[in-house]
Amino acid sequence: MHDAKWRSRLRRQLLKWFDDHQRDLPWRANKSAYRIWVSEIMLQQTQVATVVEFYKRFLKQFPDVKALAAADQEDVLKLWEGLGYYRRARQMYAAAQLIVDEHGGNFPSDYESVLALPGIGRYTAGAILSISQEQKLPILEGNTIRLFARLLAMKGNPRTTANQKVLWEFSTSLLPDRRCGDLNQALMELGSEICQPKSPKCKRCPLQRLCPTFLQGLQTEIPVPAKKMNYEDINEAVVIVCRRAKYLVRLCGEGERWTGLWDFPRFKTQTQNKESSLEIELNKLTGLSTKLRNTNETIKHAVTRFRITLDCFVADEICGSIKRTRQAEMKWRSAKELNQLPMSVTGREIANRLSKLQANP
Repeated sequence: MHDAKWRSRLRRQLLKWFDDHQRDLPWRANKSAYRIWVSEIMLQQTQVATVVEFYKRFLKQFPDVKALAAADQEDVLKLWEGLGYYRRARQMYAAAQLIVDEHGGNFPSDYESVLALPGIGRYTAGAILSISQEQKLPILEGNTIRLFARLLAMKGNPRTTANQKVLWEFSTSLLPDRRCGDLNQALMELGSEICQPKSPKCKRCPLQRLCPTFLQGLQTEIPVPAKKMNYEDINEAVVIVCRRAKYLVRLCGEGERWTGLWDFPRFKTQTQNKESSLEIELNKLTGLSTKLRNTNETIKHAVTRFRITLDCFVADEICGSIKRTRQAEMKWRSAKELNQLPMSVTGREIANRLSKLQANP
């Protein structure tokens, strides 16, 4: 660990840089715990530029905890549509209801109560309370892990249990008696905008002369890169079933991909005899007997560790009715009504291309 003099210089230089260079972001105008919470959840695994407009729309619809808790989950997911990682939205909705039930609708101000909320871990709790209430709490997330590893010239993997402990201790040691929230934001901002994974902008860094990694020329070696994700390739098919100008969609259940969102009937597929096997699977799921046609349209997309090849089929002949046991999870909706439902990215893409897909020979 660096000495007290070094840490004092870091705080001073970093806060000056932040005062001069911080981005104008909507959650910095009003630092209520609720607003910081919403921004922090949205920013998990999502770029700032993507989050800004989603954040503005979300706060307009749900300006406080009580408004969020009183909403229908489907409306919350609809506003979240396009941000991905929908589990974040479901957990935030559950947390809002817990805050209303157990804290009178006021976002809690003590660390343990915040940490107990669904979807909130050590980093998020520290960020919310340090930024909104100046509590002296450390943070550690992707950008600061990289920044701290370089400031410590950490040559091992910064994500091991032992090194994570070191980084949390280092983060704690940097906290000032005043402006804890600003320092934490400055650390994240520096990591995001300057101390980037590849080609860090060291010439623009206010901590350049304090950074042993820069002084030793080890920027390309520190931190040790994370292991590359091993993706699993899977083949799926989506079936467009239309009856009297209304389309069949299904609510994704608990534990499924896209829980709480609506999608067209979707199945894993084999490489041979797709149409006939899909007709059987669709009948098992819905009770409908159909004759399917391949549209020869394919959508490729990635979800977490999966790379999905999605073939699109249309039902030309439809007999029967939806099974009584499935009616709660299935709806017939017009193309216009589909716009009101929260859907996955691929579900929305298909909904926007229905006419073209149905016309394909």
